[in-house]
Amino acid sequence: MFDLIIVGAGPAGIAAAYEAKKSGLDYLVIEKGLIGNTIYSYPVGLTVFSTTNELEFEPSGLKPAREKPTREELLSYYVRFVLDNELNIQTEELVESVTRDSPPYEGGVAATSSLDGADGVVLSRGKQNISDTNTDTENHPPATAESTRGFMTREPVPLVLAQKSASVARTSQPRNEGSFRVVTDKDTYKAKNILFAIGAMDYPRKLDVPGEDLPHVFDHFRETYPWVKKKALIVGGGNSAGEAALFLAQEGCETTLAIFRDDWENTDPKQGCIKYWVKEPLEEELKEHCLNLFFLGKVIEIREGEIELENENGDRVVLHNDVVFVLIGSDADLSMLKGLGVETEQGKYGEVPVYDPETFETNVPGVYVAGHFTNQRHIKGAIDGGRSAIKAIMDKNLAKQAAPPQSS
Repeated sequence: MFDLIIVGAGPAGIAAAYEAKKSGLDYLVIEKGLIGNTIYSYPVGLTVFSTTNELEFEPSGLKPAREKPTREELLSYYVRFVLDNELNIQTEELVESVTRDSPPYEGGVAATSSLDGADGVVLSRGKQNISDTNTDTENHPPATAESTRGFMTREPVPLVLAQKSASVARTSQPRNEGSFRVVTDKDTYKAKNILFAIGAMDYPRKLDVPGEDLPHVFDHFRETYPWVKKKALIVGGGNSAGEAALFLAQEGCETTLAIFRDDWENTDPKQGCIKYWVKEPLEEELKEHCLNLFFLGKVIEIREGEIELENENGDRVVLHNDVVFVLIGSDADLSMLKGLGVETEQGKYGEVPVYDPETFETNVPGVYVAGHFTNQRHIKGAIDGGRSAIKAIMDKNLAKQAAPPQSS
């Protein structure tokens, strides 16, 4: 049994793994994609507008060629850090379920009787229609309620709970040392503690309009060069949409950014505005007539070769295009956390787990969270969260060792 299993190998997961190794914990990191998978998903050639000390695990480790690192430099640093420190990370392994074996304390979801000795529930997902964006806000700030107004509708994620016991209920029966069972597409593991460091890009938001599933419509922007000398339309009001429009316009694509006027005129970083280092070059592209702005009312329909929009005055307009990027955000998958009994609340940028801001432990003992799907939206906050979770686990272990033995 591991002392800790970490789900996710982004900045939070790597930081936690490094601290766990230094602390002597028996740990394992399981990542469904690649090391630094969120960074890998950034657009090719993106400059990361954070200072190096906000991105590093140890001082002076990240040495970009210029003041700010590129996507490639940051990704190389994270991969190199994992390899040099021989961190126990298994990539391309998907966690399918996490259930509890004998929860250690009262509270949470627990079965009053069990068919196989394990407490908890098995999740099977129903149809979903999710909308939100949560990536690191220094580069891709999540769309606010204002910036997604009119883009989409939001429906709750239906979860089907298949009971593993005769009844599933709240229990207050104290247990001895608890554990968790983690099932992946490759193996099954047990751990005393679980840290979810999963990021927040699992479910891209949808416009919920006809034609959104056409092959020339994308919910992620990767690179510019397939679209040189073609017509592109970007729908969105945050940094991700702004960056895509800028990259495309600068590299010879006839680019239109469909955005709410309030989002274009917004200059408040706390309200998810397009950051100045993206906004100012966009304004230059407008002056050079390399970029078009369309002040959006709503998207009506996407068709092969064209898109029908309604402008801010209510007039309908058809624009011809070769590609459409719908960059209005994404949501984290919180289903495993909810299945374990972790409570959630509405945060500034969407639904987030409830956790102690000092320890990053949730209401379910032994379940910790860190990363961009919490209230910590920057890479630095994700790294700090991973470190804090390990410190909390070590403090709890020391407290157990110092406690007098219980009489039978």
